[in-house]
Amino acid sequence: MAPRHSPTVRQRRFGAELRRLRENAGLSAPVAAGRLGADRTMISNIEAGRFGISEERLRRLADIYGCADAGLVDALAAMTGGRVKGWWDEYRGKIPPDFLDVAELEHHASALTTLQTAHIPGLFQTEDHARALFGLFVPALPRLEIELRIAHRRARHEVITRDPALPYLGLIHEAALRMRVGGRPVARAQLLRLLEESARPNVRLLVIPFATEGFPMAGETMIYASAANPLLDTVEVDSPIGAVFFDSPAQLANFRARLDVVERVALNPEKSRDLILEIAGSL
Repeated sequence: MAPRHSPTVRQRRFGAELRRLRENAGLSAPVAAGRLGADRTMISNIEAGRFGISEERLRRLADIYGCADAGLVDALAAMTGGRVKGWWDEYRGKIPPDFLDVAELEHHASALTTLQTAHIPGLFQTEDHARALFGLFVPALPRLEIELRIAHRRARHEVITRDPALPYLGLIHEAALRMRVGGRPVARAQLLRLLEESARPNVRLLVIPFATEGFPMAGETMIYASAANPLLDTVEVDSPIGAVFFDSPAQLANFRARLDVVERVALNPEKSRDLILEIAGSL
């Protein structure tokens, strides 16, 4: 397979898991390549996401590494072969690559959990809300880029409506609901859109009220993308310099534990809907 100049987060995630399996087996990359009958640099390139690998070679590597987790091997096998381009690829080179990585993660996820403390979840933003939000950037974004970002954000919504629809849990702080991005009419329309989305059987939107005394990750924006096998989960956290991705077993366990705490302090779905409706009625 031809080398990749800019591996996606999903491709690097695949390589990172193979690296963990190799290290757990106590093998160096050149030794693993030798046992596979491949060039000595091939393993390093695969682990960096620069090269793809066939399902046959993946299963041979798993055998070399002594991996007895059949579920993990099958999940990795599903990530092999030639990469099929997704809808997000049409935006490559036009908007930040982080946006494309997030869309790819969401598309291949088996479930999504998000935490938003200052913004409405991107999957549910109206066009007017998103346009007003992108209009706040300093320095100002070019008009064409704003429209491309909005179109990309709209397209991400397909994971909620596809068949089978993706299970989605959104944890949203009350502050995000009360922020009047775009003015009162836009903010009210956005809240009504949230109410519509929360009625979907695969969507749970839980509000963290101001009355909550505190919770882990307060002030953070993050996505927990569950995979077919929990060992392949990935977390994305927003930062001032762009998206940061986490995938080590310890990190994933820590994020899961913290999200469980946040879910416990949030209002239940019915009370969350009531609060969203109350805030929308005040606009």
